[in-house]
Amino acid sequence: MSENVARLNKFKNKGKDANELRRRRVEVNVELRKAKKDDQIFKRRNVSAFPDEATSPLQERSQNCLAARQWTVEEILTGVNSGNAESQLQATQAARKLLSRDKHPPIDQMISAGLIPKFVAFLGLTDCPPIQFEASWALTNIASGTADQTAAVVEGGAIPAFIALVTSPHQHISEQAVWALGNIAGDGSALRDRVIKHGAVAPLLSLLAVPDLSVFNTSYLRNVTWTLSNLCRNKNPSPPMATIQQILPTLIRLLHYEDPEVLADTCWAISYLTDGANDRIEVVIQTGVISRLVKLLGYDELPIVTPALRAIGNIVTGTDEQTQAVLNAGALNMFPQLLRHKKANIQKEAAWTLSNITAGKDTQIQEVINAGLVHYMVDMLVRGDYKTQKEAVWAVTNFTSGGTIQQVVYLVQTNVLEPLLNLLSSKDSKTVLVILDAITNIFMAGDKIGEADKLSLMVEECGGLDKIEALQAHENELVYKAALNLIEKYFSEEDEEVQCVAPEATDDGFAFQVSDHQSSFNF
Repeated sequence: MSENVARLNKFKNKGKDANELRRRRVEVNVELRKAKKDDQIFKRRNVSAFPDEATSPLQERSQNCLAARQWTVEEILTGVNSGNAESQLQATQAARKLLSRDKHPPIDQMISAGLIPKFVAFLGLTDCPPIQFEASWALTNIASGTADQTAAVVEGGAIPAFIALVTSPHQHISEQAVWALGNIAGDGSALRDRVIKHGAVAPLLSLLAVPDLSVFNTSYLRNVTWTLSNLCRNKNPSPPMATIQQILPTLIRLLHYEDPEVLADTCWAISYLTDGANDRIEVVIQTGVISRLVKLLGYDELPIVTPALRAIGNIVTGTDEQTQAVLNAGALNMFPQLLRHKKANIQKEAAWTLSNITAGKDTQIQEVINAGLVHYMVDMLVRGDYKTQKEAVWAVTNFTSGGTIQQVVYLVQTNVLEPLLNLLSSKDSKTVLVILDAITNIFMAGDKIGEADKLSLMVEECGGLDKIEALQAHENELVYKAALNLIEKYFSEEDEEVQCVAPEATDDGFAFQVSDHQSSFNF
């Protein structure tokens, strides 16, 4: 019961409490998003397809006999602690190989051996780029591990050392430093904010301060984009507002760079920035990004469509004015293909987005009608998977709550009653309550135009009354009270029905004789 109240409280609209109708994406656990398959990866290990290939000129020299086999952590420690630059490089490279190709990289052993401070010190050896690169790569892979492993890299002083390498003249070293900072920032809000406080944002953005982004090789640009997206990621707390305003202009540029991975990660960044309070949503809207996001909804690539839709969905959890900005950009034209998308997750997210639009003003509900989406909503009640059906139920209930009588009549005329009533058999009492709310709203509209009796007949005709009556035995007190209330109010006087108020049965269903100026549940 409290869960349902909590969900209702995520909404907003005139006919209801100000915060009742619009639902934000509520995370039970901040970590949940990290685990979702379709969501962005938050840490990445640099795994070389050919770990033994030389990656810097020094390595071309004849390497000692240890090169032919994997070194032990003890041997690496000995090499790193030797005063010999060549031995240190070979040992650091051996560590990088162990951390890159092993299915179970010996991260904890390397940490226990005290190698992190040694590798961090090597990051500062500007006169030896190969060891900077190998140490960067090794630390990147340690930081790709668990929260404790990432924390060990940070405690070793790696953040300022990596920030210094972001602007290295050697692009492969710069790229590895960017990647490492992305892994650290992706761990969560606390380390993200430490990366920001150490001053990482300005040098990262300076990398992309060129007239034409196509001068970069694609992998470099993808890495910078991914790291920037991790600096936008996570809540409780969200990133500092000043940082967001600093990063946004670059994100807008990246959103027009036609590479699928760059677009996907930039969309994720925008989706994180819009997943919060209305003032944060407003900062994103002010960049003029909505029309580009709407265009991206039409792309074929699922990894782009998913975060673009998430961002649009987050924006419409905001105010009516913020929702209107999405409608003005023509977003609803994209919804027929999204609501019938081959991926159930896209259907569900589109239905969730739609439910927050129908939670708006009746003029916004009218835009949903004008875009021809009511039939799709009804169709989702019939054909959607369970999660999509639940979102469609919210979309319908919000529609009945904020819509005009004429709009509710139109909804009934699109045959919403039968599929809606069929879902009363749902095992989820929250969903059942939301459906009963919709049915009550529809009857209230019927009352206002004197057609409640005709509605009662329609509900009975499609077997809905039996389903409502069955709910009187429901274990949830709120459910059986709501069902009882409907029955007492609209179904208790069926024996006293006066023949002349019954609608005339026709081949198409019921027809009601009403004047042209009056709305009617015509079928």
